[in-house]
Amino acid sequence: MLYYIATVLYVLVCFVMIGVILLQQGKGGDMAAAFGGGSSQAAFGARSGATVLTRATTVCAVLFLVGALALNILAQRGPGSVVGGRAPQGAPTTTLPTPAQAAPTTAPAPAAQQPATGASPATAPPAPGTAPGQ
Repeated sequence: MLYYIATVLYVLVCFVMIGVILLQQGKGGDMAAAFGGGSSQAAFGARSGATVLTRATTVCAVLFLVGALALNILAQRGPGSVVGGRAPQGAPTTTLPTPAQAAPTTAPAPAAQQPATGASPATAPPAPGTAPGQ
C-alpha cells in the first residue's frame, strides 16, 4: 500500500516540476546573447535574486531525487500481498528428505562370502533362478 502511495506522489511531483520549469523565463539564451549582443555585460547574464519559481524548481528537484531513491528501496522489498507466500489451494505439499535422512546411518552389510578359489563347483551354491541338481 505504501508503495502505491509513494508512486502516486512521485508522479505528482514530476508533473509539478515539469510545469514549474516550463513557467520560468529564459535567461537570455537568444541568438543576440550568443554573439555578445545581450543587454548585460556579465558573462552569464544579469544576476537576479531567486524567485518563487526557481525555489519551487529546487524543491521539486530534491523531492524528485528523494522519491526516486525511496521508490527504489520500496521496490526491492516489493508490494506486500495478503496471499503472498502461501501455496495455491489444492496443491499437494511434498517434503523432500534432508541429506541426513537420505544417507544411510549404518555401515553397509558385508557382501556374501565367496567360495575359496580351490572349491569345487558342486559345493558352490546354485545360481539364482536355477533349480538344485540341474
